[in-house]
Amino acid sequence: VQLQASGGGSVQAGGSLRLSCAASGRTVSNNGMGWFRQAPGKEREFVAGINWRGDSTHYADSVKGRFTISRDFRKNTVSLQMDSLKPEDAAVYYCAVARRPYASAWSADYSSWGQGTQVTVSS
Repeated sequence: VQLQASGGGSVQAGGSLRLSCAASGRTVSNNGMGWFRQAPGKEREFVAGINWRGDSTHYADSVKGRFTISRDFRKNTVSLQMDSLKPEDAAVYYCAVARRPYASAWSADYSSWGQGTQVTVSS
């Protein structure tokens, strides 16, 4: 499966962005999906995950209440709505397909990764 992430950009603190990730090559409807991010000089970290049915989500504490992950089965996509952005949210964001129906916070549980999209937040 190939993943194409889009929607990154530059925004002021307090603003919003919506990231989208389109899967191609096969359906991902039986897989959990997740978003991770990596800031310069830091390790990649989990941001949000959604299960195969789209009815269970979980988030990193740092984004809980501000970010929302969702998926569209018809379009074979997963999205990340980011509100109330903070400068510390700036990073390259990656979408990924989990090996199992459930999304975990561990990057090793993901088999395919998108190319990343840059998010910049100015104070």
